[in-house]
Amino acid sequence: MSLQFMFAYPQRGAEGDMLDAGALGAVARQAEACGWHGFALTDHPAPGVRWLENGGHQSLDPFVALGHVAGVTERLKLHTHLAVAPYRNPLLLAKSAATVDRLSNGRLILGLGVGYLRREFAALGIDFEQRNTLMDEVLDVLPLHWRGEPFSYTGKNFTARDIVALPRPTQKQIPLWIGGNSRKSLQRVADHGAGWIPLMGPRALSSVVRTPVIETLDELEEKIQELKLLWGERRVPPDILIPLPALWQDGKSDIPLIKERLSQAEAIGVSWVFVPGLGNNANASQVSRYLEDIGRDLIA
Repeated sequence: MSLQFMFAYPQRGAEGDMLDAGALGAVARQAEACGWHGFALTDHPAPGVRWLENGGHQSLDPFVALGHVAGVTERLKLHTHLAVAPYRNPLLLAKSAATVDRLSNGRLILGLGVGYLRREFAALGIDFEQRNTLMDEVLDVLPLHWRGEPFSYTGKNFTARDIVALPRPTQKQIPLWIGGNSRKSLQRVADHGAGWIPLMGPRALSSVVRTPVIETLDELEEKIQELKLLWGERRVPPDILIPLPALWQDGKSDIPLIKERLSQAEAIGVSWVFVPGLGNNANASQVSRYLEDIGRDLIA
């Protein structure tokens, strides 16, 4: 297995504009030219001011934006990291994903999470306490929608009777990568997913994101073994995506150390590395150099 590298379009907090990091299409084209394998955008339609001022980030609509990226690239995988599944009616989410997949000739990876921002749920009129129920409805409906055959489904807030969704996506089954570290999240990956997005970071982050945080590769390996037991032998092993930020500081770092850590991650089953863009003050030239440096020093 060879590690794949996913670039996250740079995000900003409450100051400036995230597009100051470079025109979306231009950044995506350069990422592809520099050897990157995927391109990711996040999902926060109604973030709170306090959250943005304390480490939160701006976002574009991920499906609209990835549709744009699809039109200016040919090879990059297109990834929602993460789309908050309970924010959307499952049929609308399925149609958005199918549209991007069809327009990109089958390059979408649909990353999904339950969500954790109470105020954002409230702003969107979604019951925060029902988020797990709503997540499970989404996971039920997506494959039904993508088959392109008539189906019926009764959800908590909707009833679909003998409907059909056409055209089908290019991929028979758009890969679902599911985020979260809980046992429930791992079970969802085993039941519905093609990949897992563990949340890694300092332990103090757990209370904010409402899931146990993984700090070390040893802890990650334990969780991967737990997932393998749930997964069984019925399919190829799941993709696993982990972040790189702790190993890359201001575009400079110890490349041999990074390669050693990535080799360790690959040995325990990691298949993708998620590389966040530069921080809040990055400009287009800095992002361009960052793409080239990582492409040269790590990906190539």
